[in-house]
Amino acid sequence: MDLTGGCEWIVEAHGCNTSALRDPAKVEALFQQMVRELSLHPLHDTTMHKFAGEGGVTGFVMLTESHLACHTFPEFGSLCLNLFCCRPRDDWNFAEYLQREFAASSVQVRRVERPYRP
Repeated sequence: MDLTGGCEWIVEAHGCNTSALRDPAKVEALFQQMVRELSLHPLHDTTMHKFAGEGGVTGFVMLTESHLACHTFPEFGSLCLNLFCCRPRDDWNFAEYLQREFAASSVQVRRVERPYRP
C-alpha cells in the first residue's frame, strides 16, 4: 500500500440556491459523483440528516481513503465540503459542479497536503 501521503480538500461555496441547499438528494448526488469520478471507496451508505423546516443538510460517508462530509447553510446561501484522502489523488473540479448544481456564485477550494512522517 502506498502511504507516501494524502491530501485534504476544504471547499466553501457561497451564493448558492437555497432550495438546493435544503435538498438531501442534491448532496447525495454530489457524493455519488465524487465517489465515481475520484474512484473513492465508501465503507457504508451515506448518512444524511435534513434539519427541520428551512434548515440545511448534513451528509457524511466514511471511505477506505478517510471521509467525505458536507454541511449546507440555506440561511447563509453556503455549502461547506471536506474530503480527506490518505492516498495521493488528482484534483476534482469542485467549482464547476457546485456552480452548475447549487448555483454557487463563488467557490473557494483549499488543498492541504498531508504528508506522512516516520
